[in-house]
Amino acid sequence: MSRRLVNLTLDTLEDLPRPCRQCVYWELDPVSAERACASGDTGLEKEAWVSQTLLEWGSCGKLAYVDGMPAGFVMYAPPAYVPRSMAFPTSPVSADAALLTTAKVVPAFAGGGLGRMLVQGVARDLTKRGIKAIEAFGDAKAGEADDEEERDGACVAPVDFFLSVGFKTVRPHPRYPRLRLELRTALSWKSDVEYALEKLLGSMSPEKLLRPMPATSSLEN
Repeated sequence: MSRRLVNLTLDTLEDLPRPCRQCVYWELDPVSAERACASGDTGLEKEAWVSQTLLEWGSCGKLAYVDGMPAGFVMYAPPAYVPRSMAFPTSPVSADAALLTTAKVVPAFAGGGLGRMLVQGVARDLTKRGIKAIEAFGDAKAGEADDEEERDGACVAPVDFFLSVGFKTVRPHPRYPRLRLELRTALSWKSDVEYALEKLLGSMSPEKLLRPMPATSSLEN
């Protein structure tokens, strides 16, 4: 089973699940989103938002594919590009963070670590761009709300998802807490492994380094 991660572009935008491809919950403020839904222009509004964000800021999403099939995605941007962010009771997002808006794994591929793979892809991208953290608004009552709340909450990932991939709550709320993931924490597994290897090699003499390893030895991840 092959898995790969690619950037969200205007071409790969078409691989989002159909409801998400048409959704502008995050991309527009509540009034504009309602107006777009009424006029039936949500797909065009979504494309326009992605195009503008790519042009002005850069990569704003990742898609995961399993054996060539779209299996999940995540979208993110600076809070200034996400009008809906100011409508949450736990806003605003911290000045040193990008906002992770939507994260979704196709049910058929759930439980395979794709959520963590997507978040780590975002972390690598943002670290290269000098951003210190990712923040997100989570839904603490996913699947428990009434019909109207359920429609809105469907665009907000469950709190449990964020906690499972390393986020911590920075502003509690009974429905929409704000959570945060320090990027140095998200990528620390790599530096920890590198440090362990350096310590191991540094403790070995040149003679030991040159000595052939036994055929039965192995280096595990």
